[in-house]
Amino acid sequence: MKPLGVGDQIPEFSLPDQEGNEVNSRDILGQKALVLFFYPADNSPVCTKEACSFRDAYQDFLDAGATVIGVSSDSVTSHKKFASNHRLPFPLLSDSDQALRKAFGVPKSLGLLPGRTTYVIDKQGKVRHFFSSQFSAQRHVDEALGVVRKITTEPEPL
Repeated sequence: MKPLGVGDQIPEFSLPDQEGNEVNSRDILGQKALVLFFYPADNSPVCTKEACSFRDAYQDFLDAGATVIGVSSDSVTSHKKFASNHRLPFPLLSDSDQALRKAFGVPKSLGLLPGRTTYVIDKQGKVRHFFSSQFSAQRHVDEALGVVRKITTEPEPL
């Protein structure tokens, strides 16, 4: 599937988080901007660095008017351990069949590994920015926060 790009409307989704609670995009959009980061796997070195970087900047995202959600195909149980071990304050969604990853068109890295892509989505559900890099974990956070700060200060569309 073609990857979602800037200006595209995101698909509606509902997936379980690390506590087993369903997280639905309808409950977020319209209220806040959304930073949705897809990562390959819990507990891998770069994924841990990325998740912890989002953790360390989490209050900055909240202050800027956005919520942060991580997504991988790992199980709810794996996410629970990962979130607990690293004190992650945001939901980690279990996309076990990779349907959401496919709906967003997140590319595979090296043709094999699930890709690492971060989307910044405005309150209307449109992609405003995306960044894809398998190894630049901190850049995902830096770029996303910069875009969130920009779009949440723009006037609301009429």
